[in-house]
Amino acid sequence: MRQERAVRTRRALIESAATVFGQRGYADATLSMISAGAGVSPGALHFHFENKTAVGAAVETAAARILRTTAHEVYAQRTSALQALADSTHALAGVLLRDVVARTGLQLAREPAYAPALTLLGDWHAYVRRLLAEAQEEGELIPGVSDLSAASTVVAATYGFAVLGRDDPRWLAHRTVTGFWRVVMPCLAAPTDLTGARPARDAPGAGCRAC
Repeated sequence: MRQERAVRTRRALIESAATVFGQRGYADATLSMISAGAGVSPGALHFHFENKTAVGAAVETAAARILRTTAHEVYAQRTSALQALADSTHALAGVLLRDVVARTGLQLAREPAYAPALTLLGDWHAYVRRLLAEAQEEGELIPGVSDLSAASTVVAATYGFAVLGRDDPRWLAHRTVTGFWRVVMPCLAAPTDLTGARPARDAPGAGCRAC
């Protein structure tokens, strides 16, 4: 019972920290704000975390777990590498919309006052490159398309959606991500794969559009 209570308290502190960091920024957030948001005493917070840096690292770690689980679930259902990439961006946008820990964990990398403990953006970049490399090996990409350049485009766009979505959720909406893929998919997918490649799981094939 005591261990379960400790787990719940730690989880509440991480969620509170994510909310406070997201609203106030890391520099202006205080441990008293975080403990108050979790409904626990400052002493309870210090039982779990030595200082604010440790709290930030816990938020990042929890965010990484959420994001990796999301990507793993999409990859496990993959029908093609390019489709898995599009589906992964939708899944990422969805989890950033509804989960404050995932959203703030990614945000912490942009906080000047915080030294990131993890490389969440780097992990996402590596995942995107992996899928595009697989797509290239499987003949899904237009000949001559660089998987490195394509990965940079996808990462820059999706990270941009994440940053803009902090203040306006419409940037992370399903139709925004679908619109991105309606433009980009025809510039990546080989003609033989284009009719089957979908900007979203519930959308028809990408069709032929000018790049």
